[in-house]
Amino acid sequence: MQRGSFEKVFTGAGTKLDAKSFNAGPELIEALLAGEIDLGYVGPSPAINGYVKSKGSALRVIAGASSGGALFIVRPEAKIAAVTDLAGKKIATPQRGGTQDVALRHYVQANGLKTADDGGDVTIVPTKNPDILTLFKQGQIDGAWVPEPWGTRLLQEAGGTVFIDERTLWPDGKFVTTLVVASAKFLAAQPVLVRGFLDAHLDSLDFIRSSAAEAKTLSNKEIERITTKALSAKVIDAAFANVEFTHDPLEATLFQQADYAFDLGFLGKEKPDLKGIFDLSILKEALR
Repeated sequence: MQRGSFEKVFTGAGTKLDAKSFNAGPELIEALLAGEIDLGYVGPSPAINGYVKSKGSALRVIAGASSGGALFIVRPEAKIAAVTDLAGKKIATPQRGGTQDVALRHYVQANGLKTADDGGDVTIVPTKNPDILTLFKQGQIDGAWVPEPWGTRLLQEAGGTVFIDERTLWPDGKFVTTLVVASAKFLAAQPVLVRGFLDAHLDSLDFIRSSAAEAKTLSNKEIERITTKALSAKVIDAAFANVEFTHDPLEATLFQQADYAFDLGFLGKEKPDLKGIFDLSILKEALR
């Protein structure tokens, strides 16, 4: 957004670009289902939920954007050294049903524990990212599974420690954390605009990789524009180091996350068929 790459594509096509920000993925998907947005950057779990909720009619994943960049941070005072120590603790995630929320619930379930809403004693508190930082500092939560830069902020500004870097839970340390989604209606009606958008997307990824220092500066300017407060260079540097920016949607890891969400009861009683969720045809053209 700071470089004007996307704006250039849409202005050149005689179309106005209206960029909106959301606290977490589920809010963005609700806006997409309501016809309020055409394209978005979102985590895999909300994308899967939107696809399933609309019976496959509402959206398509058209590219990847990032891998990694999710951390489970704990307060040293909570004395969480092993998974069994999570019993009786209060852990935050950005939003119920979001990507980190599913990751935490799956981790708890896979290790033989239960969440409080399932009769167990691990309390999960869906909380907006800025409020997670505040509650963590106040000692009102014991930990949080969050995306960057919030993981780094909990480490640097609130004295947290890393309990899990989610990359350690996946083969080769790769798992999709951000996807590009398009409304199916927009994709069908405006393939030329989608192609332009993906050209700008690929250009942005190349820029991040080739001009990392400038990319960090521009990212921070955009964060300041949206939130009125820039992050420290120390936070930006550490957060960037935890994320791999890639157009690869890492399809197998999306399907794995869908299995986790289904096992947790987020996707209904019958296992959903996700074979139509990806439409990478325009991405492949753009890459060529």
